[in-house]
Amino acid sequence: MLRQFELVERVMSYDPAADEDRLNRAYVYAMKMHGSQTRASGDPYFSHPIEVAGILTELKLDADSIVTALLHDVVEDTEGTLEDIERMFGEEIGRLVDGVTKLTRIELQSEQSKDAENFRKLVVAMSEDIRVLLVKLADRLHNMRTLRFIKSEEKRRRIARETADIYAPLAERIGLNRFKDELEDLAFAELNRDARESILNRLEYLKSDGEDISRRIIDRLTRDMAEDGLEARVSGRIKTPYSIWRKMQHRNVGFEHLADIMAFRVVVKDIAQCYQALGALHSRYPVMPGRIKDYISTPKPNGYRSLHTGLYFGPEQQRIEVQIRTLEMHEIAEYGVAAHWVYKQKDAESQQVEGRQYRWLRELLDILEHAQNPEEFLEHTKLEMFQDQVFCFTPKGDLIALPRGATPIDFAYAVHTEVGNRTVGARVNGRLVPLRHRLGNGDQVDIVTSKAQTPSPDWENIAVSGKAKACIRRFIRNEQRSQYLQLGRQMLERAFKAEGYDYTEKAVAGVLKKFKQDSVEEICIAVGQGHLSAREVVVAVFPGVREAAKPDKDKVVPIAKARRARGGDHFAIPIKGLIPGMAVHFAHCCHPLPGDRIVGIVTTGKGVTVHTIDCDTLQQFQDTPERWVDLGWEQDPGEEPFTGRLHLTVSNEPGVLGGLSTVIGRNEGNISNLKFTRRALDFYELLIDVEVSDVKHLTNIMAALRAMPAISSVERARG
Repeated sequence: MLRQFELVERVMSYDPAADEDRLNRAYVYAMKMHGSQTRASGDPYFSHPIEVAGILTELKLDADSIVTALLHDVVEDTEGTLEDIERMFGEEIGRLVDGVTKLTRIELQSEQSKDAENFRKLVVAMSEDIRVLLVKLADRLHNMRTLRFIKSEEKRRRIARETADIYAPLAERIGLNRFKDELEDLAFAELNRDARESILNRLEYLKSDGEDISRRIIDRLTRDMAEDGLEARVSGRIKTPYSIWRKMQHRNVGFEHLADIMAFRVVVKDIAQCYQALGALHSRYPVMPGRIKDYISTPKPNGYRSLHTGLYFGPEQQRIEVQIRTLEMHEIAEYGVAAHWVYKQKDAESQQVEGRQYRWLRELLDILEHAQNPEEFLEHTKLEMFQDQVFCFTPKGDLIALPRGATPIDFAYAVHTEVGNRTVGARVNGRLVPLRHRLGNGDQVDIVTSKAQTPSPDWENIAVSGKAKACIRRFIRNEQRSQYLQLGRQMLERAFKAEGYDYTEKAVAGVLKKFKQDSVEEICIAVGQGHLSAREVVVAVFPGVREAAKPDKDKVVPIAKARRARGGDHFAIPIKGLIPGMAVHFAHCCHPLPGDRIVGIVTTGKGVTVHTIDCDTLQQFQDTPERWVDLGWEQDPGEEPFTGRLHLTVSNEPGVLGGLSTVIGRNEGNISNLKFTRRALDFYELLIDVEVSDVKHLTNIMAALRAMPAISSVERARG
């Protein structure tokens, strides 16, 4: 454990203007407040904040960060308050400590909710000041170094998993590779101890056998650089066990087939010499195809810049990876944001500007805004943090970093939420592509938008990035609520009217307590979702209705009678403005179209499913007449097309499919799906889904198809 004068001397060695008195007071205050508390290892608890402060001195962070590290557990684990800290050490220290402090005093439903809420608060705090994250990472690093002292295996694995899932990726995102490597490896030691031991044993053998080889490779690379007039500093290192294991899993190869277990670093004077050094290597040694990466012209989102190349037969006939960079690039690669986060030279305004410069941090804030609850936020954040990235460009040349496997939908939401919501198509490298197209490195993406477009529920299955999924989910959630509200209110109005009453919100407000709802809106939504029936509400408001309904209660209504009673316009609910897939769903058994007589079946939690009045599926609901709802069409011109399904019997001869698709196209229909259901030597049968505007449109297409000599029969498909 660092003694008081040692910690102060460390800080003063790189920051002579630091407030020495405040450092001393913070050290003493932390020791006093933690008192006789001990850790799982048996060490005094105050050793932990002191070690965290020591870790941050290695990054040469400012005195405020060191004081925050010393005090970061005071509010959580002692009787000290945030007000005490602000009074003794200033408002800025209080704000930083508050950002790191966990929400232990909030009662949450589960351990997962607690972790998610803590992380949610951390993101908000670090968006204002990145030093919050630096302190938190140092705190987690020391906790991982002492993880072995926790007796509960389940707790150790939970902490290790959280470290691997959240904190190591966060360290990588701010370029703090030293922290990232150690956090990943410490988590790996707990989560997959056998695999790590196996790799360590192989590395020990490699070290004993290859120490001289490594030295000779460094000497040879140094001579190669000197022969080309370059003064370079060459070093080598063996990658961490976790990094090796991940590459083995990703490439599905054994330990002996990895080419980059040993990585060598060439540090030169400037960028021009970086490319000169790359040429010096490529002119001497065969290069592994696909292993050249230029992070100088296209830096990683965390600011990392280097040239990477893989040599197939390098010095000593070894397959090696070489990283080429300048000294400034090397410092940023090692220390990330801490390499240029020198607060003593900046005012408060410039600090905040620098704290908001990271795009990924803004992405997390967007996810935070769109998430419904902490668990959803944590889920989408993991999506955002985990995946490897591809780099795409806007038509103006702006760089957009996305998770691997991303689609144009992810790109659109990365540009702006409104662009994502209005996306109708995309051009990639000038070519029109479907929205589920996977983007590749270097693609130029041009998003096509329309003011009339809204996100589809299917988009959530296409999107990959956390931000896109969160935005789509939020829009769908809000739109569904609005649609359920509209549908439920219409159902109540018709139910009141059927009993001879006028619907009023005042009347419904009188039965809120009975249904345990907070507002009339909530009752309407519950009716629209199918959790409540409209008749239940009418009976509650007008108890006298119950007697009139009693004789027919539980009576099974014959399907023919139900059909005759349905489809009238008097009590029909217009489905105009209700987006399919939200509160209403069109049945796939009968494919109803505008112009068909229709009826709705209420499904609990899903709203209403629309069927044609003659659909065979309605037989299943003849014993639950309370679930039937009268519906009617009110379609505006220019709305989305509807799908009609046709069953055709066609002669088995050349050109028939081409002919029928031409006929459908000439009649302004669009084939969305085609399936062969039966084949024979003379005839075959098929189902065709055609996008049309209404029944009349489909009827015209059917008439045109029947006129073709090669088509034996055309009928609307049922079932």
